[in-house]
Amino acid sequence: MGKLERSGAAEPQPSKALSPPKRGWNRGWITTGIALGCLIWVSTLSKFHDDNTTSCSQTNTYTSPYGKFPKSNDPFRFQPCTTRTIPPSLDDADPRNTWAALFDPNPAHWSWGSTVRNSDESLEDNAYAGRGIFMCGFLDVPLDHTNKSDSRIARLAVTKFQVSGLARLSSTGVIIDDHAGRKSERTIIIEPGGPGGSGTNYAWRGENITQRLSNGKFDVLGWDPRGVNISLPAVSCFPHDANRDHWELLVSKHRAVSASHRSQVELADAMNAAVMRACWERHGDLGRFLSTAFVARDLEQIREALGEDEVTGNFVSYGTGIAQTYVSMFPDRAGRMILDGTEYVRDHRLRGGFGWTALDNATDAWRDGFLGECVNAGPKYCALAKSKDGNPVTPDHLQSRLEALLSSLIDRPIPAYISPSGPVLVTYSALVNSIYGAMYNAESWPTLAQALFDLEDGNATLTATLLDKSSWYFDPEKPCLASPEPPTTEELGNLVICSDSYDATEPDDLEWWLSLWGNMTTKNWIAGNSRFYGVLPCRHFNTYWPHPAEVYRGHLRHKLKHPVLLIAETYDPATPLRNGRRLLDEMGSNARLIVHHGYGHSSRDTSQCTDSIAREFILHGALPTEAETDCYADEKPYLYGVKKDQNVGVAESLGVEDHGKIWREHLQELAFLNPRLLFDGRA
Repeated sequence: MGKLERSGAAEPQPSKALSPPKRGWNRGWITTGIALGCLIWVSTLSKFHDDNTTSCSQTNTYTSPYGKFPKSNDPFRFQPCTTRTIPPSLDDADPRNTWAALFDPNPAHWSWGSTVRNSDESLEDNAYAGRGIFMCGFLDVPLDHTNKSDSRIARLAVTKFQVSGLARLSSTGVIIDDHAGRKSERTIIIEPGGPGGSGTNYAWRGENITQRLSNGKFDVLGWDPRGVNISLPAVSCFPHDANRDHWELLVSKHRAVSASHRSQVELADAMNAAVMRACWERHGDLGRFLSTAFVARDLEQIREALGEDEVTGNFVSYGTGIAQTYVSMFPDRAGRMILDGTEYVRDHRLRGGFGWTALDNATDAWRDGFLGECVNAGPKYCALAKSKDGNPVTPDHLQSRLEALLSSLIDRPIPAYISPSGPVLVTYSALVNSIYGAMYNAESWPTLAQALFDLEDGNATLTATLLDKSSWYFDPEKPCLASPEPPTTEELGNLVICSDSYDATEPDDLEWWLSLWGNMTTKNWIAGNSRFYGVLPCRHFNTYWPHPAEVYRGHLRHKLKHPVLLIAETYDPATPLRNGRRLLDEMGSNARLIVHHGYGHSSRDTSQCTDSIAREFILHGALPTEAETDCYADEKPYLYGVKKDQNVGVAESLGVEDHGKIWREHLQELAFLNPRLLFDGRA
């Protein structure tokens, strides 16, 4: 096992007792989860519910034909997910009974899968026969894995898609369908990225994930890592999201529009100092216990609770950092693990490394993908391929056009009006950040292309509409609630990144950071600003938490129980192919690499080649004999679905509402992978 650094020295304790924050959530994920307390989440799974769902406040005297939940021997305390199933607070004196009291016995209120498998029951006898089900639960783990005398806990929220559904009982208590309600042979553990991505929300895609990776054979389990979303304590350093919005305009300006680069960095640095102070005031020493090493230990606790000998999983983006750390700390527990969109965790030990090491591909994806594939697809599918002067559109000509458009925004934003927000400005910072976000997901490119085409002609309505959808944490259109809504767990990501690089040896003075900002934005005008602002807060982390309880500082070449499967993409804007190759070089025979030729972040640009290798690995443990295997995306951007004669809207036929819907779906993807991009760069 590699080197682990632990600190037994206690931090200066706050004057008040550590109080866990209120349960947080991320509004970027609202369409992927169930309603929290009938107030917070909007369910996309309503089609699986009957229309007679009762409200949370109604008394339910229904007797469940599936028995009571949670079961007494279940370490996760799973019960069918409903609008009420969020973990009890840490100050609850009797969390087990509080949780059990949330059980709704009416299966019409539960979230069932849509796929119907073979069952001993007929659908006439049981409408839910042969359908998987979403189960919600939680797992308590030590807050400090290195100090057994510390009795504090972290409460990890967990959601599982159970492919076998639930076993219905006869009137005499006998199970009717022996195939139902059984745990699968393996469980695919998933983690979508971040830091800060919600695994419980990602688990609502469990039915699709199990079909893709195991032909629907294995259960899928996602968890909110410590500090994230509804796991407790949840890390937010602002009392309300509106408080955070109040300052974001000041501290997120891009370098190109900053009148004084030094003044802008000073301003952002001062605000970061205030935020870190607020994190300490609200959460005390919690910042010591958020490193990736501790998340890896939590994963080991999840494996033990599942009762499985090894981890089977699909880890994406920052999730691959968790997986690399896990297999290094627990090499004998490494099972069939896919690392998709590979980080290289050694980079995260460097000062600012989470930012400046990730700048390889975004501008290439813009030039070769967004612009080049647009020209290849033609004006029927990409608005920007339409000629402005009667001459054929080339990638170079198109790049010059858009450079001129963006440069004009540096001098003066474009005013617009949209009914939801009234008067708005299309700014350089906001537009460039949206371009960066779009590089994560090529499905969004036709909509972005139409917005930029309109903007060239002076019509800012669509661009303003798209930017407005990702502008603020606080949503003024949400109904007033009886109690204040918990703020998002935005600051968690900073605390994880800073924990993992706390002992970096590079200089930490403001001159060094000012120079870094210039270098990053020169190398990558699309991603440089966002990645810089994501790491700058670390200047103030050590003021309050100079010694995280544990970080992993060992090598990555351990002999594993089973080799892992790496997937790295040629045009990934966040995790370049270089990461996958460096990781493969270090891990040697303990890994295989798929070089996924496509666009977007991770292997979302679908390839039957990639999917078939991943599926064979998860189902049978089979891996290619060669260290590297090349796979190619099945389709090209702007032409997705065209060869299959799907109902694809062409560029000129889509209206603002159509593009708005596409953009909302795009933002839902970003919420898993890089939540910060939903709100960055509004200045």
